[in-house]
Amino acid sequence: MHKGIATEYTRGVPPPADTPTDQPGPPSLRAEQVAQTRAALVAAGRRLFGQQGFAATSVDDLAREARVTTGALYHHFPNKTKLFEAVFELAHTELMEGSVQAATGAPDEVELLSRGFEAFLDSVQQPELRQIVIVDAPAVLGLARFTELDEQYAYTEIMYALQSAIDAGRLEVEDPGTLTRLLLGALTRGAMLVANSEDPERTRGSVARTMRALLTSFVP
Repeated sequence: MHKGIATEYTRGVPPPADTPTDQPGPPSLRAEQVAQTRAALVAAGRRLFGQQGFAATSVDDLAREARVTTGALYHHFPNKTKLFEAVFELAHTELMEGSVQAATGAPDEVELLSRGFEAFLDSVQQPELRQIVIVDAPAVLGLARFTELDEQYAYTEIMYALQSAIDAGRLEVEDPGTLTRLLLGALTRGAMLVANSEDPERTRGSVARTMRALLTSFVP
């Protein structure tokens, strides 16, 4: 009888000790080292891209900051832009987590979305996040890739809250998917307006109120 083949008689009987199973074993030392090196490079990029900007940061700077060779950097990322993309994804995750946390405890879905939008506007004004997400990302990644990644991390969260509000009868929306993309685009553009404003606090308040008004315009 072949090892590992379940029959009417062997089904439910544990395999012999020497029989391989489908359970994954612990990661190898090599795999851990690879993961650690990649994490170190992304962390270095998060610091340097945030502090200096993409153009002023060289591959040598990044390798030195991560304490690896440039060869190790190129093993994980074919170029500086790909490393920046990984950093952008990390920064976007931070922003989304902050928005979700700030919205926790909202009395309804509309307020949840409004609080999340306001938290995003506040968080993205932190100098390093602003440099990565607002200043550099659209130019470095290109508009198509920037939009793709932006939607990848924010679309699902906004869409879920929006659909929940619709299901609860708090909003009336004909096309939730289109509204989600419009809200996301308005939020990103609003963050850019705040970043480039001579009076960021005033502009931030104006953008937040406008986003809230846009949402409540769908209240029945």
